[in-house]
Amino acid sequence: ELDPSLEPLLLKQVFKQGGVDCIRLGDSTVEYAETFRFYITTKLRNPHYLPEISVKVTLLNFMITPEGLEDQLLGIVVSQERPDLEEQKNKLVLESAENKRQLKEIEDQILKVLSSDGNILEDASAIDILKQSKSKGDAINVQQLEADATEKEIDVIRMGYKPGAYATQVLFFCVTDLANIEPVYQYSLQWFSSLFIMSIEKSEKSPDVPTRLDNLNEHFTFSLYNNICRSLLEKDKLLFSFLLTVRIMKSKGLVNEEEWLFLLTGGVMLNNPHENPASDWLSPKSWNEICILSGLHAFEGLREDVAANPGPWKKIYDSTEPHKLPMPSKFSKCDGIERLCLLRTIRSDKVILAVQDFVCSIMTDKYVKPPSFDLTACLNDSTCASPLVFILSDGADPMASIQKAAEVNNKEFDAMSLGQGQGPIAEAKIKKACVEGTWQVLQNCHLAPSWMNDLERLTEGFTIGVTHDDFRLWCTTYPSPVFPVSVLQNGVKMTIEPPKGLRANIMGSFKGDPISDQDFYQSCTKPKEFGRLIYTLCFFHALIQERRLYGPLGWNIPYGFNDSDLRITARQLSMFLDENDEVPWKALKYTCGECNYGGRVTDNWDRRTLLTILDKCYNEGVTTQESYSLSSSGQFVVPPDGDWESTVDFIDGLPLLPQPEVFGMHENADITKNQNDTNRLFATLVLTEGGGSGGGGGGSTDDKIDAVATDILSKLPDNYDMEAAMIKYKVKWEESMNTVLCQELIKFNRLLTVIRNSLNQIKKAVKGLIVMSIELDAVGSSLVFATQPAMWKAKSYPSLKPLAGYVTDMLERCKFFGNWLDDKPPPVFWLSSFFFTQAFLTGSKQNFARKFTIPIDALIFDYEMMPKNSYRNGPRDGVYTYGLFFEGARWDKKAEVIIESQPKVLYSEGPVMWFKPIKAVDLTLYPHYECPLYKTGDRRGVLATTGHSSNFVCTIRMPSDKPSSHWIGRGVALLTQLNE
Repeated sequence: ELDPSLEPLLLKQVFKQGGVDCIRLGDSTVEYAETFRFYITTKLRNPHYLPEISVKVTLLNFMITPEGLEDQLLGIVVSQERPDLEEQKNKLVLESAENKRQLKEIEDQILKVLSSDGNILEDASAIDILKQSKSKGDAINVQQLEADATEKEIDVIRMGYKPGAYATQVLFFCVTDLANIEPVYQYSLQWFSSLFIMSIEKSEKSPDVPTRLDNLNEHFTFSLYNNICRSLLEKDKLLFSFLLTVRIMKSKGLVNEEEWLFLLTGGVMLNNPHENPASDWLSPKSWNEICILSGLHAFEGLREDVAANPGPWKKIYDSTEPHKLPMPSKFSKCDGIERLCLLRTIRSDKVILAVQDFVCSIMTDKYVKPPSFDLTACLNDSTCASPLVFILSDGADPMASIQKAAEVNNKEFDAMSLGQGQGPIAEAKIKKACVEGTWQVLQNCHLAPSWMNDLERLTEGFTIGVTHDDFRLWCTTYPSPVFPVSVLQNGVKMTIEPPKGLRANIMGSFKGDPISDQDFYQSCTKPKEFGRLIYTLCFFHALIQERRLYGPLGWNIPYGFNDSDLRITARQLSMFLDENDEVPWKALKYTCGECNYGGRVTDNWDRRTLLTILDKCYNEGVTTQESYSLSSSGQFVVPPDGDWESTVDFIDGLPLLPQPEVFGMHENADITKNQNDTNRLFATLVLTEGGGSGGGGGGSTDDKIDAVATDILSKLPDNYDMEAAMIKYKVKWEESMNTVLCQELIKFNRLLTVIRNSLNQIKKAVKGLIVMSIELDAVGSSLVFATQPAMWKAKSYPSLKPLAGYVTDMLERCKFFGNWLDDKPPPVFWLSSFFFTQAFLTGSKQNFARKFTIPIDALIFDYEMMPKNSYRNGPRDGVYTYGLFFEGARWDKKAEVIIESQPKVLYSEGPVMWFKPIKAVDLTLYPHYECPLYKTGDRRGVLATTGHSSNFVCTIRMPSDKPSSHWIGRGVALLTQLNE
């Protein structure tokens, strides 16, 4: 939106005042000149303006086009390779323009003579002018013909370099699309062109133009990869390699767009008419994807082959390295994208490894080995006019690196953290540093959004020759849209992340401050206890950081535990041991688990996990037992007593790739982690294809949108008749479920209305019958990329399912409530079907409270796992429910306890559960695990006033013959729905 004070100017509301044209600007009246022109520029990428703004202004798109960029790059490469040709070409362009100007003057002169009064034949001077004009014009035309011929010859030679320019412009647009992933991935054309010129100078020369272009493309592509990688977070480095590879292949016509779209989305199939031939190992999601893939030309007969010969496909499913095995039957010839599509359907958890092999096969293995962080190289690339920007991730702290660089280069530096009211102080410090030539560090720029415009203004004022040459501005920020684009484009971007892997993490902690300081390490008065506990503290620090890799199984919310937490805890450990005769376990656990690390934890269930892990590392066994085991396998133990060097040697001998058991998790956790990585890779790639907010045009895309919309509309039920519902299920004192039902029906009606209207409108929009608004454009894009439209999410229950799964699930929910409405309350309720599950459970309690006149606050639920899968009648009190899923464990009906998951089975169905309202005082406890129940698999949501996430439903006591700490380490939870 534009500032309202500009309204009179945009509408040209000019009026006369004292005989002079005037216009109102704010509270003042100013004179207005007819020659005045008003230009507004924006730095937004692909902005969408409202129609009311568009009609007031003339929009000019200055975004560079592929053709325009190709021509620019062609000029650059020819000017560097054949400067003589480029100089001659430019000279001819100028000569041609001059010739055209002279011809125009001659034409004007002739017209002037011909239009003069009198007989032209009697005017000697006029005849002389015409003769001179003719001879001069003929000479110019001959000169222009020669120039045109020469220009054509030059263009033929220049065209030999065109393939290089085309390949390079493909890379530029690949790089610019990274901004759709993280707003801090911004790169300017000027920077890109400078890097290209550098490659022209440094790449291997050759007299043969095609060979020379191959050398240039290879050198520049790898140079671009290295430079971009140093500014990418670790999670996006393989993605960039893959995207780069695919874009280069697309430019050569080597990628089938239908196969590429399937790889990213898995396709859309609302109901599969074909029966799953191997339901014992092939999941419904995998079978649906196989059926969709069979519809593509390269995969004809795939569905029939899997149905007729499931054995060879099961070998791939069972293999530990399925990405290295050949595909069965005729599909053994599939390679590249086709092979990735097949692997996605059978073993999606191994797609990341297959993507690495794919990049290696096309681009060589150097494109999957990102360069290591080199602060010296980044510093050398910077100038006083280009800020150095650290892009942060959870747990990263670059201050130690900056401090070390300042010491090595003998520079003074000042650091300050931005926040409310710090802007003016930061500005004064920057101006002072500009004059004195010192370094200024601004930490956490993302926390000062209101001051970012001032930062942009200040950096635009940095000028080489005016600003002190030794001055450097360092900024640290998490990925955030508020950080100025111009600073990112003109600056040197870097990422620094904590060490990856348990061993590297422990080693990094031991070699960091203050543990590596021998004075600190040897100063404790209890060296034996300190040596063991400082190791288990580093082990604890590594465990809680590495658990983030497992997503919700590790932490509901990925916290930014960092080295500052470790440093303060290590110092407190030394202090507490010095000040007490005995090890003060209570104080150590409280300061570490509740303050230093626990202070970051906002989720109650995450706090429980943190304290459970801490109990494993801070206990008497650590100080009293030799080789105390820190993992169930015994692979990780407390090292023998010794000095700092011996402990470092012990750490160096730890396993490089530890199993999930060290985190307390089941072996299936690795599959979950790998699947999460695959899903994240594809979801992020969709953003680079335009699947984030706007979709592309084109007949095939429009046809697909229309087909998917028509298919969904054909399956949508009519809205529920609320009048009939309220008559049949009146508000009753003794039956709260009537109110629950009506509230749910109202919410489903709202959702159905939004879905129906949006699908009808998008069908009209793609046919050009109505305007394609931003919202409808986003709906169309979601239909193409098989994701839930944002317009639906605003009125929907929480769900992480893709489009097909979401629609199928919604239709099942509507059917459940339709049967309830038309018939009677079911004996067993589908707990997952409710918008607001807590209202249903509260209704059950309320019925019990009113029946026995007990205050509802005095009631809690007891839980009984039922032996059968269905019941004809409901219980006398409370409710039977079904539809929950275990993650991280499963239910054993015979033993009536939770037990370990089966290999490769990530989720298992829970039993029918009886929610029994009882008085809190009557509760009898038995060995159990307090199992949290969540609405969706990500487990996180907005923190409510209760201290729980809005995704959290309730706690269910599950009978267990193992201690709670076992299941807490495994991250066991119940879910109302899966993500597929």
